[in-house]
Amino acid sequence: MSLKAKIVKLNDSNPPSPPFSKGGMGGFRVNSRLDGIRASFKGIDGFLTTDIDNIRYLTGFRGSSGFLLITKTANFFVTDFRYKEQAESDVKGWDIVIEKEKRAITVSALAKKLGINRLGFESSVSYGFFDALSKKGIVLKPFKDFIERLRAVKNKREKLLIKEAVRRAESAFLELKPYIKRGAKENRIAAMLEENLKKKGCRSIPFDTIIASGRNSSMPHARPSEKRLNAGDLVVIDWGGEAEGYFSDMTRTLLMKGSDIGKKKEIYNIVLKANRKAVSTISPGVDGREIDNSARDVIKKAGYAEFFGHGTGHGVGLQVHEAPHITWNRRERIKEDMVFTIEPGIYVPGVGGVRIEDMALVKPKGAEVLTRLPRGLEIIK
Repeated sequence: MSLKAKIVKLNDSNPPSPPFSKGGMGGFRVNSRLDGIRASFKGIDGFLTTDIDNIRYLTGFRGSSGFLLITKTANFFVTDFRYKEQAESDVKGWDIVIEKEKRAITVSALAKKLGINRLGFESSVSYGFFDALSKKGIVLKPFKDFIERLRAVKNKREKLLIKEAVRRAESAFLELKPYIKRGAKENRIAAMLEENLKKKGCRSIPFDTIIASGRNSSMPHARPSEKRLNAGDLVVIDWGGEAEGYFSDMTRTLLMKGSDIGKKKEIYNIVLKANRKAVSTISPGVDGREIDNSARDVIKKAGYAEFFGHGTGHGVGLQVHEAPHITWNRRERIKEDMVFTIEPGIYVPGVGGVRIEDMALVKPKGAEVLTRLPRGLEIIK
């Protein structure tokens, strides 16, 4: 079958194209991803995907508006006129519909065309959209993290892109380092780092870069401010890179040379120990809670349990926060080829904070740490 995009109309009497098994993003078998979805069809005739990252995952579409309707025998990609040409270029092996009505009307018309009576949908849709669909006489069934669970396991191309996003981020940071010195402003450092990321090829910044020094560093998600770096400051730097839509996420904490930094050195070394312990716990089949607990126990035994309140890690891919979730209150069975962060931290108000964040790829017998920047304490003169 030709993989050339096919534009169809809702009143087209021709049968929909069958699923395909070649081409697509980097040559992956799209059928392998659609098979995973179809295998989970229980009590539904079709599935509606509206999350733009899930749409990209399944089709390669790089635009910002559209939805997918998938049945056991058909794949429909729907977008608006703005993305007609881009859809023809990006989306292979799907019947493409250009919507001209309100989205709920288009979904209803497609459902009727395909004989869908019970429609599965992503539970993240807005209530307004759900309400509009409900009034069309379709029985709706919500699915939580339906495609996200598939996305958690990366294929070869995805792993290569994530590694490139790591490389770009680390290269940008290394070029910034000479400018991290006493007197430099947090917001200026952040701006320089983001400029470097774009020079390295990052088309987007995955999240607002965090540069937090001194007292600001005890706030895990502090925003860069006009504050200048001072002697004795802990400096938390949290940033990420991008490569063809895939992201990286990492954190390093530096310490400015000062006269009273013994306590800060102690905190740093505890966090480093927790980071290493968590990485050593990673292997296929392990519950994510076990990884989280391994880091948390190190910090707890050192007397800082109350100063570590967030999870130990999260998946990274098309989103900078996705499955799996490495935390104490969520069961996650770790699988080979998952990619996630390990980022224990200690945040003491009035003293400062330390976070050391790496990215790990799950291998058959452990983990490959993708981030290569040094983890040992670095004191900036």
